[in-house]
Amino acid sequence: MTEMTEQNRGTEGEALSTRKTQAPGRGGGDPGARGRTTIADGVVEKIAGMAARDVDGVHAMGSGLSRTFGAVRDRVPGGGTKSVTRGVKAEVGEVQAALDLEIVVEYGVSIADVARDVRENVISAVERMTGLEVVEVNIAVSDVKLPEEEEEEPERRIQ
Repeated sequence: MTEMTEQNRGTEGEALSTRKTQAPGRGGGDPGARGRTTIADGVVEKIAGMAARDVDGVHAMGSGLSRTFGAVRDRVPGGGTKSVTRGVKAEVGEVQAALDLEIVVEYGVSIADVARDVRENVISAVERMTGLEVVEVNIAVSDVKLPEEEEEEPERRIQ
């Protein structure tokens, strides 16, 4: 068999590592290394949205406007369910991902602590489930849910 040299390249094209592999013969080689896997931005957005909502102190995701449109969309028959990706934007490359989240926190919680916990939970979930390196998670707190504010869930017409 012939030997091949593979070089992994970074974002600027610099060689990160070099390794020698055996040229696979017919049916040979590691089956896990045959082909490539791509992960869509929407997949990472769903994972991040679920992970962020699991953190205590996060009331909702997205700005007031996007939540309002979402509530209207949810009222329309066939409009779908609550969007898991509301308030989440992901940029996904071949080996890295960057995320922007917009959250609403509950009144009385430490915003710094909630942001830290969201960041840790999102990074852990995305890296564990996708194998991508999360290079940054930017969090924008767009609102605080006050105890006397009404919930934005629409009333159901049918019980």
